[in-house]
Amino acid sequence: MRARTSGAVSLLVTSVVLTALLGPGALARTAPDEPAPAPGAAAPAVVDLADIPAEPPVQPARTPAQDLFGADCDTRINGSTVTAYCHNRYPRTDLVRLHVECDRWWDVDGDSAAVAVGPAGRVELAGRCWKEVRSAWVSHQRQ
Repeated sequence: MRARTSGAVSLLVTSVVLTALLGPGALARTAPDEPAPAPGAAAPAVVDLADIPAEPPVQPARTPAQDLFGADCDTRINGSTVTAYCHNRYPRTDLVRLHVECDRWWDVDGDSAAVAVGPAGRVELAGRCWKEVRSAWVSHQRQ
């Protein structure tokens, strides 16, 4: 009959894991003049009332609605084509323009006409170069 090594190995691993888990608790000691805590008893929480503020903290001033401005635009470059998707989540109309800068010196850079994006409005702007695009961005203007 052949001996099984897997049982011996699992017994060894189990004893190592239990020693690691129970070892720190066995080493914890109390001071000689303190009574040992009851099993399962937690230490009482101590709160200093001076640390609790009497009033809630001051909230920063909210921005007036007239200062909320500017559509959120996502610009994507795919080869020589640029597309910008803009969404205006603010109450004021935003005039957006797509600017495309081409990589080649002979390629003409392009600026789109201003497009008004009203409150909760969406718009898609497109531009292109003959060859590679160096950069693209969207500018905003208050109406």
